[in-house]
Amino acid sequence: MVATFPIVIEDMTLDDVAAVQEVERASFPVPWPVNAFRHELTQNKNARYLVAREGDHVVGYAGLWLMVDEAHITTFAVHPDSRRRRIGERLLVRIFEMAAALNAEWLTLEVRASNLAAQKLYEKYGFRRAGVRRRYYSDNNEDALIMWTERLRDRPVRDRLAKLKSALESEPYGSSRSRPRATRPASRSSRTAGGSARTSSPHSSCTRTRAASFRRWRHASICARSTR
Repeated sequence: MVATFPIVIEDMTLDDVAAVQEVERASFPVPWPVNAFRHELTQNKNARYLVAREGDHVVGYAGLWLMVDEAHITTFAVHPDSRRRRIGERLLVRIFEMAAALNAEWLTLEVRASNLAAQKLYEKYGFRRAGVRRRYYSDNNEDALIMWTERLRDRPVRDRLAKLKSALESEPYGSSRSRPRATRPASRSSRTAGGSARTSSPHSSCTRTRAASFRRWRHASICARSTR
């Protein structure tokens, strides 16, 4: 019998970078170089990164940038061999908790229009479509959907997260359900760095456009199923 271990979500450290790179290479056709993660951990004061660990192995990771009062999910991946086990969902719960601890008002992200499984997961946690960036992904000119949560401190948002987290934790470890396979994105070459300040409503097109020009958006197929 193969031994299994609980999934532990922890802050990413420099010691994790090599293992994170293995997940990165398995998840993205154009992976970030090692120095990109090292730079994010040591030089970017607005960045926070997590790893999902099973025993001694890193099986997934996620990150965000805090930009004034907005938390922008920058990267999200689970190793293909560890998908269909709701590890991505556990990472997403921690992203919500981390954003709230950083006093972020909202969470936002972009996702490929074809990545229906990821969209289902995000919608389950309260993300809603707020716009479309046409021909955003340079590898195939695919559109990106812009998604936002409501205010993280609002009671319905907090109650939803608590309910979903409780249901997730009550499931037997490693359980999975039959769900449709997600569409994996190709390249994430549209990436730049910098900072942004919000000058209007977080759902204004101006704010979203400015913010998007300063972040690195990448979405792996974090689950090979829908998440109902």
